[in-house]
Amino acid sequence: MSRESRSFVVVGLGSFGGVVASELARFGNRVLGIDRDERRAAMLAETLSNVVIMDARDEDAMREAGVSQYDVGMVSIGNDLEGSILATMNLRLVGVGTVWAKADDRTHHRILSKLGVDRVILPDLEIGRHTAQMLNNPAVQDYVSLGNSFSVVNLLVPKRLHDRTMRDMAIPEPVRVLGLMRGTSFMDAQDPEFRLSTGDRLLLLGKRPDLTAFGDRL
Repeated sequence: MSRESRSFVVVGLGSFGGVVASELARFGNRVLGIDRDERRAAMLAETLSNVVIMDARDEDAMREAGVSQYDVGMVSIGNDLEGSILATMNLRLVGVGTVWAKADDRTHHRILSKLGVDRVILPDLEIGRHTAQMLNNPAVQDYVSLGNSFSVVNLLVPKRLHDRTMRDMAIPEPVRVLGLMRGTSFMDAQDPEFRLSTGDRLLLLGKRPDLTAFGDRL
């Protein structure tokens, strides 16, 4: 599937779904937004490619809205377990190839997983972990969990390491250097003699305990 051909349908345009839909549209994607709330739909009418006021629990209505023409579906219905489950099932039934869904708790997560959702998101849990990583170590600028204990972290190079080399960083062997961001430029930092600068951000891949131990040393 080419990048240009990707299209998305977002069911539920609340605080989470609305942001997801808006950002996808900002990236240049074709986005259909669906919500039962006329006010929410109206707020995004000029931002998204198309907005439909309807109940996503109705399979026939989903078909009539042309949902089957979209590549990826995202269900973001909060505080309505039944609505979330039925909307997810309907995306599958009408033929949407990839389905993501937001869960409000672990029980909701388990149910959606049983329905064969490609990815289930627990925003509170994921944001909580993300925030804890940054609070625990101010050098951590960003953090993404990849599963199976692996993560990618964005570590800020401290002032005391200005003009020092990658060799001086003494990065432990289990941790892999993916590269380095200097301003808006991505740089290959594989060379042990590569010199660092204050404000550089290292992109590292590894298991959480190894990354945490290294971050604590910084």
